[in-house]
Amino acid sequence: MTLQEQQVAELEEQALGEIGQAATPEEVEQLRVKYLGRKGRLTLILRGLKDLPPEERKLVGRKANQAKEALEAALTQALRTLKEEALRAAAVREIDVTLPGRRHPLGRIHPLTRIMEEICDIFQRLGFEAVEGPEVELDWYNFEALNIPPDHPARDMQDTFYFNDRVLLRTHTSPMQIRVMEQRRPPVRIIAPGKVYRRDLDMTHSPMFHQVEGLLVDRDVTFADLKGVLTEFVHQLFGPEVGLRFRPSYFPFTEPSAEVDIACVICRGEGCRVCKATGWLEVLGAGMVHPAVFEAVGYDPEEFTGFAFGLGVERFAMLKYGIDDIRLFFENDLRFLKQF
Repeated sequence: MTLQEQQVAELEEQALGEIGQAATPEEVEQLRVKYLGRKGRLTLILRGLKDLPPEERKLVGRKANQAKEALEAALTQALRTLKEEALRAAAVREIDVTLPGRRHPLGRIHPLTRIMEEICDIFQRLGFEAVEGPEVELDWYNFEALNIPPDHPARDMQDTFYFNDRVLLRTHTSPMQIRVMEQRRPPVRIIAPGKVYRRDLDMTHSPMFHQVEGLLVDRDVTFADLKGVLTEFVHQLFGPEVGLRFRPSYFPFTEPSAEVDIACVICRGEGCRVCKATGWLEVLGAGMVHPAVFEAVGYDPEEFTGFAFGLGVERFAMLKYGIDDIRLFFENDLRFLKQF
C-alpha cells in the first residue's frame, strides 16, 4: 500500500469514528463539510490525484472514491438514526393533562347558506321536494320550453352568458321544472334551489346569485292554492304579522302572473328608504303555469293546472338580516361573516 493509500485509509477510519460519535444533525452536517465539502480533507485528496504518477493515481483514486462512498453512506445513516431517536423521544414525552387546551377558531355558516336552508326547510315542510340540475343549460330548457320566444328581451346578450347559440349559463332555476315534468306525470310538487347567472353587477345585483323556484302541478290547482302556499311561506320566514299583497304582472311562462310584495320588514309598513316610502317590498314572482309550458312537456292543459313561483335568495337574506349591499356576501370578509 502506498503512502497516499495509507493516508486515505486513516482518514476514512477517523471520519467514520467521528460520525459515529455525532449527537445532533448539526454535528453530522459539520462533519460532512469537514471531509466532503468543497475544501474538505477527502475532497482535497481527490483534487490532488492529477499530480500523482499514473499507476499511483489509479490506486489512490480507487481508494479515495471507496472512502467517499463509505462516508456518504455513514452520514446518511447517522442522520436517519438521529431523526428516529428524536421521534421516539417525542412519542414517549410526558403530557401534562392539566395544561389548558388550545382553542381553535370555529367557522360560521354563511348567511346565504343559512337562509337557503331555512327557505328549503319551510317548503319541504309544506310537501315540496328539492331537486337540483345543471348550471350550464340548453336554450330549450332555459327559454324555449318556458314559452320565451327568440325575440323576447330576456334573451338579450346583456342579460345572459352564452357559450354558443344553444348552450348558456342558466339565468334561473326554472329549467328544472321542465326537466322534472319531462320525466314525471302529475302530481308534481318541487322546489329548485341553486345558482344562476346574469350580466349584472351593482349594490343590489350580482352576476352570480341564488334562486329558489317552485312548481306544483295537479288536477284542480287554483290561484288560491298559490296564495295560500306563499302566504304560509312568508309568515314562517318573517313572522305572522307581515302582510302580503299580489299585484298583476307578466311572465312568459305563467298566466295570470303576479308580483308578490310584503310589508316592509324594516319600517313595518310605515315607509322608509329601503321600501322607497311605499311601505312594501317586492320579493317574489309567481303565477299559474302557462298552457304552452304544459304542451312543451306533453301535459294536457285541459286536464292539469299548476302554479310556479321564484324568489331571489340574496334579496331575502338582505331583508332578513338588514344588509344593504349584496357584494358583502361574496367578499369573504370575516368581520362580516362572523356576525352570523
